Amino acid sequence: MRKTYIQIDGQLVEKSDYYAEPVAPGIMPDIQPYQSMADGSMITSRSQHRAHLRQHNCIEIGNEKMETKPTQGKDTRREVLRAQVANMTHDQANRVLAKLRDDIRFIRR
Repeated sequence: MRKTYIQIDGQLVEKSDYYAEPVAPGIMPDIQPYQSMADGSMITSRSQHRAHLRQHNCIEIGNEKMETKPTQGKDTRREVLRAQVANMTHDQANRVLAKLRDDIRFIRR
């Protein structure tokens, strides 16, 4: 097996001797309390922070999942007009048709 060394104060020390494994697990301290920008409430723990994010449909920047979403093609003009006409009431459609008839009469003269 190949060994690697590092130099400390002019002495060669085997790397595995210098870098010892941590004895205890690392423990992350709890977050500092902060006031929510969404609703003004005070958030005092990580679990409350996660629940608050879910409740308000928010994400932490830097922790979001990177998902590739398929790009949707642009609607053609005809499809947009069809959707607009489909959402019109009968009276609205009659007003549009009347205006178009008036415009055509004006152009013909």
